[in-house]
Formats: sequence, structure tokens, C-alpha cells
Amino acid sequence: MYTKVLVLRFPPEVTDEPIICNLSRKHDLCFNILKATILPGREGLMVLELSGHKRHVREGLSYLKDLGVGVKSVEQEIRRNDDVCYQCGVCTGICPSHALHMDRETMEVIFDPKECTGCELCVAVCPVRAMEIRFSRDRVLA
Repeated sequence: MYTKVLVLRFPPEVTDEPIICNLSRKHDLCFNILKATILPGREGLMVLELSGHKRHVREGLSYLKDLGVGVKSVEQEIRRNDDVCYQCGVCTGICPSHALHMDRETMEVIFDPKECTGCELCVAVCPVRAMEIRFSRDRVLA
């Protein structure tokens, strides 16, 4: 089983179509919607965990792109600014996917973007705003 966490951007003209339902049915994929803001006639944003055979996932991503849906992996949309981060570790206690965790030997905060689900909890608790997210519910609703 192959799993990928994606950030999807739906153009306004397709937000009223059952795209994720069709994606799942036509390409034999399982999905978990981690976050979504989709309003009819406006740009939609979704953070989606997609699972299935690797070939089916690739075919499903092609299907989304053919419909004009923007597709990026979540690690392309989230990063830590290491120039600002002072390794306090506050984020490690709140990260549900353990993408942010403490290396007990070095006491360094490790960020593994491949494990990140885009929940944005780290952004809210970081005292120096070292975590940067390029997608946001607020930008979609603005």
C-alpha cells in the first residue's frame, strides 16, 4: 500500500463536482480528508491522504490534474525556517503525526516533512513562527 499526503487546489468551476468520490471509485483508492475548505463557485483547498497501489495513485493524480486541480505534496507546502527556530521543542508535544520530534541524543528538533499532515498546530504554538505553511484556510476564504 502506497500513501501520499497532498494539498489540492480546486478551481472555482469544479468545486461543485464529486471529484474525490470519482477519484476513489474510478482509481480504487482510499482517502482521508485531513482538512478542507470548499465553497461552490470559489477556489477550494483540501489536504488529502491518498492510499492505494502506486500505479493507481499515479493514475488518480493524472485524473485530478486533467480536471485542473492543482496537486502538490504536503512537504512542498510546509517548511521550517531553521534560521529562526531555536529548538525549544514546543512543537514536538503538539504534533499528532510526529513529523516534529525531539532527537533525545542531540536534543535537536527534527522535522520530517514526509510525515506531516498539514494540521497547522505547530504554526499556532511556535513562539518564533519558524513553521511556514504556504496554504491556508484564510487565504482561500479571503
